[in-house]
Amino acid sequence: MTGKAGGCCKRMGPKKTGREREIPPPVRLELESLGGLGALRERIPAKKELDKRSAIYHALSDPIRLTILYLVRDQPLCVCVIIWYLKISGPKLSYHLAILRECGLIEGIPHGNWIIYSLTKKGACVLQEPVTDSPVT
Repeated sequence: MTGKAGGCCKRMGPKKTGREREIPPPVRLELESLGGLGALRERIPAKKELDKRSAIYHALSDPIRLTILYLVRDQPLCVCVIIWYLKISGPKLSYHLAILRECGLIEGIPHGNWIIYSLTKKGACVLQEPVTDSPVT
């Protein structure tokens, strides 16, 4: 399909409502085979689940945060080692660690004066998912 979003559907009924649209036959047939628009709606995760997934994708969208995940993948590390490797300031690292902690990809365990960061089970699962080089179609 080409054109602007929503450009494939012609309006049916009064212009005011904007709700009723004619669906192109190939799309309508496929929708019907899946159970219709209602079934399509039911297949979308709840907003809470979408928000959780969005937070994880946000965390993974930054190369610094991805590097942190790979750094703590094999062994727990303190902040000083992570800063040494990334060559970034403490406040900048703190910002990135907070994002990774908030979505449950890493955890920090106090050990005396230090906090030792390690990958959680969720973080390990995220790193195991294959990412392909092929474009999304």
